[in-house]
Amino acid sequence: MFPQRLKSLRLSKKLSQQDMANLLGITRQAYGRYESGLSEPDIENLRKLANFFDVSIDYLLDGQEYKKVVVAGEEILLSEKEYRTFQEMKKYSILFHDLATAPEAKVKQLIKMWEIIKEDYEEEQETNNDN
Repeated sequence: MFPQRLKSLRLSKKLSQQDMANLLGITRQAYGRYESGLSEPDIENLRKLANFFDVSIDYLLDGQEYKKVVVAGEEILLSEKEYRTFQEMKKYSILFHDLATAPEAKVKQLIKMWEIIKEDYEEEQETNNDN
């Protein structure tokens, strides 16, 4: 999966293997081995790749998509589902009044609470519609 994902990300930016090798400070052949699956980058180059493509290392390695968001000046990673819920919640700014301390933990708590509230609300709507 990693080799295909890496190649796809590179092609999406219309870059050559040589461009990527230059970015990482390695030879084109060494980079080519990443895309062919013959070798894997070290952690430093994984970080460079993740930062360059604005994805998480988890996404590069196993396809788990995470989105970066900045809350109270801190960058946090949210899964795709958490990110969608977070975007929906942003419509209600009152939810975000106390995020200055531990923003990642508080955002994830808010997401869980929001999903429970939304599920209960939707169930209530279905019950009302059935009556």
